[in-house]
Amino acid sequence: MTMRDTAQAVLTEGFTCPVRDVLWGHIYLTPELAALTECAPFMRLHRIMQLGPVYRLYPGATHTRASHSIGVYHLGRRILQNLAERGASWVSREGAMSFLCACLLHDLGHFPYAHSLKELPLLSHETLTAGIIMKEPVRGLVAKCGASPEFAAAIVDGDAQGAGEELLFYRKLLSGCLDPDKLDYLNRDARYCGVPYGIQDVDFVLSGLAPSRERGADINSRLIPNVEAILFAKYLMYRTVYWHRQVRACTAMTKKAVLEALESGSVAGEELYGLDDHSLFALLRAKTGSALAAAVWEGRPYSVAAEIPYVEADHARLRDIGRRSLYERRLADEFARVGIDLGSGDLVIDLPEPVSFETGLYVLDEGRDFAESASAFKTETLDSFVRTLYTIRIFGDPEFCRKVETTPRLCDIMYRVKTWLRA
Repeated sequence: MTMRDTAQAVLTEGFTCPVRDVLWGHIYLTPELAALTECAPFMRLHRIMQLGPVYRLYPGATHTRASHSIGVYHLGRRILQNLAERGASWVSREGAMSFLCACLLHDLGHFPYAHSLKELPLLSHETLTAGIIMKEPVRGLVAKCGASPEFAAAIVDGDAQGAGEELLFYRKLLSGCLDPDKLDYLNRDARYCGVPYGIQDVDFVLSGLAPSRERGADINSRLIPNVEAILFAKYLMYRTVYWHRQVRACTAMTKKAVLEALESGSVAGEELYGLDDHSLFALLRAKTGSALAAAVWEGRPYSVAAEIPYVEADHARLRDIGRRSLYERRLADEFARVGIDLGSGDLVIDLPEPVSFETGLYVLDEGRDFAESASAFKTETLDSFVRTLYTIRIFGDPEFCRKVETTPRLCDIMYRVKTWLRA
């Protein structure tokens, strides 16, 4: 039996435990993989909503990181089966099972409330995930699957030490333009939000992938329209769902509440690891009594006091979350001079987290990278996505924002403040 036959066998035999999924129908796991979905670290994912505050706008968006993770595993298995059949001879039995475990467990260390804790001085969720995989009970359960805990952890955490073409191959598969993570979350988020933008022709995409040791998977020009559809779907989902102004308000308020708790010493960074949506806000309530966190949890998000387009903003300065806090205090001082007292957190400056639309794909029959291919989506087009999406906003209490809109003197102050943030 060849190595390829061995890899195909391990990807097809023993998958006898069905899970019913709203997107993909029956998803089959081995009994050992099914046991992973029943351990405590994975069960936490059932208590973390995939999209955090998005349910305020789209009430159906209450799906969890657990259902997403099972979907990623399902698509990861399908992708690997297709590539093994098409010549990925370097795929080993242990490597294949390690990849499936990495897909299933890739969000174990994810923070609660979507990306509200991103940019804070904390370990990355990939590093946290790798650490969870390396500890019991997950470590032993991964080993029982026929996988290597060390290898699975290294696939998830790209910063972890590791070498070899098979590890690089799996890392590229799990994190790229056509990765199982993106193919699942675009389709799943669109379904639960009730919007059409994220739906993708996954079957056709998977049928057109070719294995690459260095890049994970290559495409031919037949798939260019599908890649374009994925890129545009991602753009539309960010514009209408992920970065809607109300979602950004809740995200910025939560981030600010946690940052203040860390800076004051009320909460230690280690206390934020392993929380779910409810326990995060319970911790903030118990240790800080944060009015910001309470407003988010009780459904009282801030309104927009001012907006600055991407092309006008100084992103280099504003990317530093500490510098944003300095501007917030300076802004409060400006309003204090006209008799409006604003406390810490009464105004929050929001800059969305970094996002990329690069594909990293190679078009085999054209012999060139996707950005240079016959696609309409050139580098300048993808850059325009970012410019359109990134809006710097100043959020404040709704009553204060109404005063700013209707009082000329306050409007003048806000106009001056906006000049600080411009490039």
